[in-house]
Amino acid sequence: MKITLDLDVDLYRAVKVEAARADRSIRDVVAEAIGGWLERREDEEDAASAVAALEEYERDGGVAATEFFERHAAETKAAYGSDRSPT
Repeated sequence: MKITLDLDVDLYRAVKVEAARADRSIRDVVAEAIGGWLERREDEEDAASAVAALEEYERDGGVAATEFFERHAAETKAAYGSDRSPT
């Protein structure tokens, strides 16, 4: 698909120079820049979703895995004793 961009003259010149140095077309550089921007936006959204999910998990009584396994080990040790080793 073709689009028209209205860029600042200095920005266009800088992109043109860097594209030429990299032996690439301006089209490729612009497409890469837009793709990178979209990826960063998705990463930001994913990070925000992860933070929200963790907050909800903790609010609902969830605990960190290390804390869970430490509790489980302590309960197991109390129930079965500490002298037993797995075979």
